[in-house]
Amino acid sequence: MRIMRLLVMFDLPTKTKADKDNYIKFKRFLDDDGYQREQNSVYSRNLLSRASSESHAEQLRKHLPPAGHVVAMELTEKQYVDRKVLVNTSPSNNRDNQSPGTQLFLEF
Repeated sequence: MRIMRLLVMFDLPTKTKADKDNYIKFKRFLDDDGYQREQNSVYSRNLLSRASSESHAEQLRKHLPPAGHVVAMELTEKQYVDRKVLVNTSPSNNRDNQSPGTQLFLEF
């Protein structure tokens, strides 16, 4: 058995009421299917096998919203754990400074 992750990233329109309804419906599907929110439009889900990955990818396809972009990536648990998380550590009250500030790399 090989533990894996399915990472889902999406950019969906929210200009009209129908767009917003589709956005909410898609996020609810992700929540109901066991995905965890990583960021606003980034979710991941643990998988126990490649067959489980294929099954969840198929469910994802069935629930795609009519507009926008959805990207799904299959990762091994090691690849997921080895990801880098970047955090801006500069003071947020200095708006005159256009530099991005110091970045902090968190390695897992």
